[in-house]
Amino acid sequence: MNNFSNRIYVIAGIFILVVLVFIIRLLNLQIIDESYKLSAENNSQRQVTQFPARGLIYDRNGKLLVYNQAAYDLMIIPRQVKQFDTIDLCNLLGIDKKDALKQIAKAKKYSYRKASIFLKQLSSERYAVLQEKLYKFPGFFVQPRTLRKYPRQSAAHALGYLREVNNKEMKNDSYYSQGDYIGKSGIERTYEKELRGEKGVEIFWVDVYNRIKGSYKDGKFDKPPVSGKNLYSTLDIGLQEYGELLMSNKKGGIVAIEPNSGEILAKISSPAYDPEMFVGRAMNQNYKRLVQNDSLKPLFDRSMMALYPPGSVFKLINALIGLQEKVITPATRFECHNGYHVGNFTMKCHSHASPLDLIHSIQLSCNAYYANVFRSILEYPKYGSVQNGFKVWRKHVLSFGFGNKLGADLPNELNGFIPTTDYYKKKYRRENWRALNVISLAIGQGELLITPLQMANMVATIANRGYYYIPHIAKYFGDGELIDAKFMKRKQTSIDSVYYKPVIDGMEEVISGGEGSTGRLAAIPGIRVCGKTGTVENPHGDDHSVFVAFAPRENPKIAIVVYVENGVWGARYGAPIAGLMIEKYLRGEISQSKKWLEKRMIEADLIHKKKE
Repeated sequence: MNNFSNRIYVIAGIFILVVLVFIIRLLNLQIIDESYKLSAENNSQRQVTQFPARGLIYDRNGKLLVYNQAAYDLMIIPRQVKQFDTIDLCNLLGIDKKDALKQIAKAKKYSYRKASIFLKQLSSERYAVLQEKLYKFPGFFVQPRTLRKYPRQSAAHALGYLREVNNKEMKNDSYYSQGDYIGKSGIERTYEKELRGEKGVEIFWVDVYNRIKGSYKDGKFDKPPVSGKNLYSTLDIGLQEYGELLMSNKKGGIVAIEPNSGEILAKISSPAYDPEMFVGRAMNQNYKRLVQNDSLKPLFDRSMMALYPPGSVFKLINALIGLQEKVITPATRFECHNGYHVGNFTMKCHSHASPLDLIHSIQLSCNAYYANVFRSILEYPKYGSVQNGFKVWRKHVLSFGFGNKLGADLPNELNGFIPTTDYYKKKYRRENWRALNVISLAIGQGELLITPLQMANMVATIANRGYYYIPHIAKYFGDGELIDAKFMKRKQTSIDSVYYKPVIDGMEEVISGGEGSTGRLAAIPGIRVCGKTGTVENPHGDDHSVFVAFAPRENPKIAIVVYVENGVWGARYGAPIAGLMIEKYLRGEISQSKKWLEKRMIEADLIHKKKE
């Protein structure tokens, strides 16, 4: 009897425990945990994504380069769509019925319950009209967002642009959903995560006509958006715009760097395009036109992606290597008889005084001098072979940042190309090729391929007497946060600082050395400019004009490369454009004595072959 009573108590206890569990669970579901209630009430609610304001972009002096403007996307939730007047909606939106039905089908394919974009980027005027009649179209609602706005038609390649995310990008980062925008190039791409901010959400009560009747639970479940960080760039927009003006109707690139920081002052690729072309509903059409129908390739960033032979500006590197390896001294002289002659081989050179020492070889850009220097390096007896000498030469070249990406904070940077011994082994099909086989490297020709960014970094390195900072375009964020520490570290070359002085002496003579000096059009009264001209052989047309320079000689503030395709000689376009930009940056204006030169550069047309 006692055992039976005990069993009753146990069974009763189990029933009571089960009932208590159910009661507690129901209490939790219905009263304590409101997320289930929220889910059950979805038919009478609307969750609206609150897009953060994307961070603004400024130049180094605080001038606004990119800001935001209001835009509106018409959203659709297929599950909530009821029968409506399609023609009426199409008239309000300015689209045809075929497009509307196509968008509805697309939305259903994406998700029957989730909101997606039916029509993006409505104008404020069209939004105002639509808002009055939106109650007639259940399942549709308007979601505000922002678009980029550019107060200046400049620096498109540096700033970059936004485009709608694709499936791969949504898969790689859960932050994004259909219809979102992401930085695709330039600053917008590199600093996407800092600029984009964090999304928020607002939940509203809606009536049977899908009209908002108020905030759900007084905003208890809302999440405010977090604005993106403002970014202060290193660009000087005045210098940038001036450089673009000088490069009107020309192909090529300009990069200007502050030597003591690696900050990019100007980054010009010409021809360029108006950044406003990539804003609004005409973006896709404009993109196709620029990519498919424009033979000048304005989207191609020549400042970082064009691979050019450096030409005679590379003689500066060979001079430094020759000094470092002690195959020459500043007093070493070589003869030039209108070129470098060995047997049946001739490397031509223009007529000038002979023989020349190092400084005057730079001033007059003597090909024969550098053929001798280069050959002396490769055939130096202590190396044992030309191939070993070439490896020593190449190691010095790479220390200037050539042949590899510099690591700039901009996408699409290319490596360039500095040939290897293996490359020549394959090319000449023998192990022991001769120095004469690769002698064109002495004057920056042959297989050498270098970007304008790398050339600008080279001249900044010479200005610093042997070191550089990785070029970069972000200065700091608006909250005071600094950029990556790697941009603050010096990169030392393999050339001792003592060997830069005679090379810089020669560069100053290029500008102010009198008769025969190849860069006199870059001279600025009262400012000691150091530079080097280059004329790059082009088998497909007129030769290219290249010029590198820095100024002032002591405590340099700017280092620059100007590369003008089909500009014929370095002195013809490269030198004057560089000189004008240096004067503009250091003094803020162009002196009256050089207005004629400024006019000539602006009006010069190398694309349409207009006579000067």
